[in-house]
Amino acid sequence: MIHHISIAAKEPSRVAEVLAELWGGYSFPFPPVPGSYIAMPGDTLGTAIEVTPLGGELVPGADGEEVQSRRNETPSPYTATHAAVSVPTSEARIKEVAAREGWRAETFERGGVFRLVELWVENRLLLELLTPAMQRDYLDFMTPEKYAGLFGFDYAPRGGEVGDFDPAGAGVPLMRRRGCEAFW
Repeated sequence: MIHHISIAAKEPSRVAEVLAELWGGYSFPFPPVPGSYIAMPGDTLGTAIEVTPLGGELVPGADGEEVQSRRNETPSPYTATHAAVSVPTSEARIKEVAAREGWRAETFERGGVFRLVELWVENRLLLELLTPAMQRDYLDFMTPEKYAGLFGFDYAPRGGEVGDFDPAGAGVPLMRRRGCEAFW
């Protein structure tokens, strides 16, 4: 199960809003990476797409630090593209396989909300792996309501059931943070 991915775009806000519109979901700023936005359908799986500024990179943290973001105008083997993926194996097994391959794998807690294992495939591409024990906390947190609450964004549930398609709702403005309209 892939829970979220990140992609790079020339206009991250616009891309996130279009994705949210197509999902009938939500678009919010993504504060951990400046200039980024997140699109969420509001499903029960924590599905999301993070949209980062073109030229952004994710790089491994040094000596026990988690992933870092940076901007680079020159070509690099790193990319802002990554995915959170549920796996049916243990944290110990993930680290055993990573060690065998010579890849970095470390466990981190994201914002005091959920834990994951950062697996750096070929030491250049990030996969955030969620073991069965880690999946519960991730799925409990990754809802539009809890995400908006953590970062202080406005949130109001949309009508209908999760997954319902309501073409009449297409004109409803996306939720926005109070006082930040100039950044949209």
